[in-house]
Amino acid sequence: MILSAADIMNRLDQIAAAYADIFAEPPFNRDPLTASAHYRHRLLNDAQRPGFRAAIAQTDGKIAAFATGWQTLAPFRTDRAYPQVSEQLGAQRVETSLVGAFEVDQLGVLAHSRGQGLGRAMLDELIADVPRQRAWLLTWSTAKATIDFYRHVGWRQLRPLTDTTGAEVKNDVVVFVSPAVPEEN
Repeated sequence: MILSAADIMNRLDQIAAAYADIFAEPPFNRDPLTASAHYRHRLLNDAQRPGFRAAIAQTDGKIAAFATGWQTLAPFRTDRAYPQVSEQLGAQRVETSLVGAFEVDQLGVLAHSRGQGLGRAMLDELIADVPRQRAWLLTWSTAKATIDFYRHVGWRQLRPLTDTTGAEVKNDVVVFVSPAVPEEN
């Protein structure tokens, strides 16, 4: 279910608690109280972004999964993990592949609800109304199960740039684009 801004405010504590439960697990291992407070504050700000969307799935009236995102505007952001994305892809590819596309910022499925198709359903619902379903996301290179999931549902990892020795530029992030995004040349 796609949420309105009012719905998000009404469910803010539930969404933040779900975030904390998910990200307290390996490989993230975040402190649940700190994670909940941090995400609650962040979600309040993120909900004001142009093109912001959020979706939730519920089981027995409780959040089982959630997803959030927004349109990527120019200039490309320089906070959080965005500098690592720019380093890995280069300014030109960021401009052509990511700016203007929808960024899936968070996708979370609670442990007891995994393996039921909720992650794919959240992604599909979140980007259903996005022009040409042009979307992207990043995840952490240590999140192997998450990387495997995105590959399994057809999202494609963007190849990192290569340095002067021909080695790929690698850092802590992995960038994926939605199945609808055309292959790079």
